[in-house]
Amino acid sequence: MIRPEALLHPTPEGLFCPPGGFYVDPVRPVDRAVITHGHSDHARAGHGAVLATPETLAIMAERYGADFAGTTQACAYGARVEINGVEVSLVPAGHVLGSAQAVVRWKGLTMVVSGDYKRRRDPTCPAFEPVPCDVFISEATFGLPVFRHPPDGDEIARLLRSVAQFPERTHLVGAYALGKAQRVIRLLREAGWDRPIHVHGALERLNRLYEAHGVDLGPLAPATASAKGDLAGEIVIAPPSALQDRWSRRFADPVGAFASGWMRVRARARQRGVELPLVLSDHADWDELTATVDELRPGELWITHGREEALLRWSELHGVPARALALVGYEEEEGE
Repeated sequence: MIRPEALLHPTPEGLFCPPGGFYVDPVRPVDRAVITHGHSDHARAGHGAVLATPETLAIMAERYGADFAGTTQACAYGARVEINGVEVSLVPAGHVLGSAQAVVRWKGLTMVVSGDYKRRRDPTCPAFEPVPCDVFISEATFGLPVFRHPPDGDEIARLLRSVAQFPERTHLVGAYALGKAQRVIRLLREAGWDRPIHVHGALERLNRLYEAHGVDLGPLAPATASAKGDLAGEIVIAPPSALQDRWSRRFADPVGAFASGWMRVRARARQRGVELPLVLSDHADWDELTATVDELRPGELWITHGREEALLRWSELHGVPARALALVGYEEEEGE
């Protein structure tokens, strides 16, 4: 059996595949990159060649401009591409639109790079698909037992109950522009909210991109208010930074809400001045992380970034050899 390090190993630029001559989600410009999804800590501009799903390439072009890489190659879910004798395929990760796990095969060895992922249903992207592998390379953003995310429907119900309780106030929901905002909108639609949802201008381009890829967001309207009482009883979706901005003061006594897995930590909600914390995460929680490892039972578990120690210990106790790669450059905030 070939040693896994011969196929993929950590470098300052990110995970490198020597026989294929490519990196997975490199944090610096490289000659050839495989990108798992469009969040800026994983998808950077300036690479010589980029392989990704069509949706991720569209997201990168929207964010960085059409010339974000020297060349691009779209790889649909399930398709197989050979790079210098190494087979690469992309399968759904369930994180955001276009997000994928990178499946790398060479000389009988299969390694899967999860990218960022979650296991629960998301109405804006295909569900995570488990792939049997010799080595599973997993994130651990929420790799502590304290992080057990409640059902999405319960959090959306809390938001709608607050809207009903305070019809004189605007509910201002902070949600990251790629993935979280569109997911909150779709969950609201599924919960029966059919009125226009007002959105900050910074979300408009990605909202249009999601709709162009078949995600119906329903009636949207600009989050504009000419008088202090405008948009009372309405829901406004905005980037989290806007909650602390002067922009937010134009609305009717706004209820500040924030959709994030970090809202499980009360101190974070208090630091941000969040009145209505909504525990909605686009990452796997502790139970999803451990259930995925238990389901796959890989020969080895490698942990790329996040809370590594607890998942290392859990894996040790459950008979799965594990190591922490301690990769740097993957931020916790942009995608969560």
